[in-house]
Amino acid sequence: MVENYNSMDLAAFKNVWVFCEQRQGKMMPTTFELISEGRKLADELGVNLCGLLLGDNVEGIAKELGGYGADEVIVCEHPLLKNYTTDAYAKVICDVISEMKPEAFLIGATNIGRDLGPRCAARLHTGLCADCTHLDVDMPIYKDFLRSASTLPEEKIEKMNTAKVMGQDHDVSRDLKMTRPAFGGNLMATIICPRFRPAMATVRPGVMKKAPFDQAKADAVKITKPSFTLSEADMDTEVVEVVKAAKKLVDLIGADYIVSVGRGISKDVEGGIKLAEELADVLGGVVGGSRVAIDSGWLTADHQVGQTGKTVHPKVYIALGISGSIQHKAGMSESECIIAVNKNETAPIFEIADYGICGDLFKVTPMLIEAFKAAKAAK
Repeated sequence: MVENYNSMDLAAFKNVWVFCEQRQGKMMPTTFELISEGRKLADELGVNLCGLLLGDNVEGIAKELGGYGADEVIVCEHPLLKNYTTDAYAKVICDVISEMKPEAFLIGATNIGRDLGPRCAARLHTGLCADCTHLDVDMPIYKDFLRSASTLPEEKIEKMNTAKVMGQDHDVSRDLKMTRPAFGGNLMATIICPRFRPAMATVRPGVMKKAPFDQAKADAVKITKPSFTLSEADMDTEVVEVVKAAKKLVDLIGADYIVSVGRGISKDVEGGIKLAEELADVLGGVVGGSRVAIDSGWLTADHQVGQTGKTVHPKVYIALGISGSIQHKAGMSESECIIAVNKNETAPIFEIADYGICGDLFKVTPMLIEAFKAAKAAK
């Protein structure tokens, strides 16, 4: 790290950075989501957005980041960065950050990001908010978010211009407001890092929307290759081989059609899941589940949709026997079309459904399957 680096010298820090995760030379989808979100934050701050890309021979995939909003891509290439290791990546990132000093640094809350974020924050002597689902800087925008997503009274929202820091009023207008689930998803907490920079956040995959790709911006993006040092002496581990897991996990985040089940299948769990699988198969989609379905052991954790699961934005989301708790709705409410089937006509899920069917899912779902089959055959 740079000598005399001071994380409390706030005036020395500028620009928003995004860690651009790649594996075997392929950019992870979360990276494009974060670049798109970072563009919004950089505009609110009036600064540049920079992608930070580490690897070996990865400059060829850097310009793509400009197409999603990056002004600049900082590329750090080295043979020892070909495969991810905590030691190598943390050292290079911290060295470059201490030299170039961004005021905000976003990392995807992937397996790699969850490992890397805390290490970097500790070395940089700054704060980290983990598993964020919403980010803001601009106060009017943040207040609008609170009005739509919280039960706080208007008078309290309007007074949210300062925070007590070390007993003194602190103007939060330029601080990154990092919102994340707390207490098992029953509360949402917004956290700021007023005294240290960069403000760091790991962001849950799937919660931020990817911007449309712009080829002109991709062609215009600036590529920077800073100098850094890295040797085997900096590393306590060596990657001997990379073996992909044989277990196939459901891809909820990338699915266009999701059929989710909840408590309503309890009278015939096996039958309910089979119906959901048949419907998902007809649509070319995947099966998801509420927290009850996962906690009850009916589906594995990779199927969970909600605040404590995955946040999804499919073209069509079908909720079978899901009442629609706040936590579940937070994970799927931005689906393009929501179809809900529930016996309880007052179920909260109907509040956000585009199409609501009040009835027994075991009777309704077979009808949906046949209707979709007929519609596909007609095409």
